[in-house]
Amino acid sequence: MTLDQLQPNHRGRVTALTAPAGLLQRLMQFGLLEGTEIECVRRAPAGDPIEFRLLGYALSLRRDEARFVQVEAQP
Repeated sequence: MTLDQLQPNHRGRVTALTAPAGLLQRLMQFGLLEGTEIECVRRAPAGDPIEFRLLGYALSLRRDEARFVQVEAQP
């Protein structure tokens, strides 16, 4: 599944990044690396952006950015 499909109050682990080079570097600078645990906190009323919690901080991404991050759902 991709990060934009993760529902609020659910957790996942990053398994892969498939973004174009410029966006890929930006996502990696945010800490989205393979193996990173991430939690979906909430979505804006229109569904965009989406707030995530990872590595002790909050990160908001647009859906079109989050779809480049592959995650494995965690219990």
